[in-house]
Amino acid sequence: MSRAFANLASSCRAMLALALLSGCGTASVRPDLPPSESDLTLLKSALCERTADFHAKLPAAPKAGRAWGSGQEIRIQQAQSASHADESYFFDEDGRLVGALFTFPQGLDLTPYPVLRRTLSQLKPSLEFYLTVAQLATKANMDTSALFETGDEKSTTQYLVTGSRERPILLAASFTIDPYVRLFSPYRREFLDRLRNPSGGAGGRTVESQGSEDREPFVSLQQFARGQAAQLAYCGDKNYDIAADAYQKAIAGGFTNKVWLAEAHHKLGLAWEAKGELEKAKAEMLQSLAIRPNIPEVLNNLGTVHEKMGDKAAALGLFERAVTLRPNYAVARYNLAEAYEPTNPKRALAEYETFLALVEGNPDEEARAAHVRERIKLLKR
Repeated sequence: MSRAFANLASSCRAMLALALLSGCGTASVRPDLPPSESDLTLLKSALCERTADFHAKLPAAPKAGRAWGSGQEIRIQQAQSASHADESYFFDEDGRLVGALFTFPQGLDLTPYPVLRRTLSQLKPSLEFYLTVAQLATKANMDTSALFETGDEKSTTQYLVTGSRERPILLAASFTIDPYVRLFSPYRREFLDRLRNPSGGAGGRTVESQGSEDREPFVSLQQFARGQAAQLAYCGDKNYDIAADAYQKAIAGGFTNKVWLAEAHHKLGLAWEAKGELEKAKAEMLQSLAIRPNIPEVLNNLGTVHEKMGDKAAALGLFERAVTLRPNYAVARYNLAEAYEPTNPKRALAEYETFLALVEGNPDEEARAAHVRERIKLLKR
């Protein structure tokens, strides 16, 4: 792989990691989503579907199941699949469909699919690399491949394509709810190997750095994603019991990167807080800060825990630290204003006004902004 392609691959993986770690209270909404229209029908089962419902939809299809970490992968071979792809469906340990992968070892010429071709033409590749596919009909050797990504507010679709822009050939497509996106990139080595070596024999040429596996334990990444999905209500209502269980398993799985480990403790603290276990929440957030100090989100959320525990002084100090580290942190400004209001209304007024300036034009903060406007009216009397 060239240095440029290697750097791009590294950048892509870093961005996926940051995307997975982002967000604390709600599923994040990505602005300016690229187009995602397609006339190629692949995913017929809805993400988050239960295992039993999945089997009921496809009663006649020969299916093979195997372990996928703590969950299950169900495979339908190309010869028996309606899509004429090797189909894999991945369920978490709670029996929810969290991702699906469709691979085309011979490649699928997209000439008959003008809608999908138009979609791809409007997307910029998130990753480019060379790939040899053992059974590719064109017999191309080490051809350039590109990974394209699109999606909606809660899910991501990725297409792995080779060939020219004028005549793209689809090699793989994946669909996943966003917390699991890191585990469903078609660039992952175990998925590339299904193209390079679909029958288990000698496959196409492998570049050593191509499709590098995550350095973190799979079980930790999988359980972290499970916790995110439950905590942020990707499959129905928020479920803090599942979230707490998942984050504990993620930590026990042995994260080696301190960013992942610290955030797992932080998210576990949020789950305990939602369950009313404030001492446990405090302990986990302190552990997060011990691993990775001075993170504004953790300081702010720890301040909220102290406030619920009745320690107003500690809460105020933590909110102060959060806005000092990140002056444009709107939620921490709001919390700081509320903490100051009983004893220092003038400072509270200033913080409320700063909050309004920071969230101007943000529809997600309109309810809180309306409350702040009322507080400002009262404080100005």
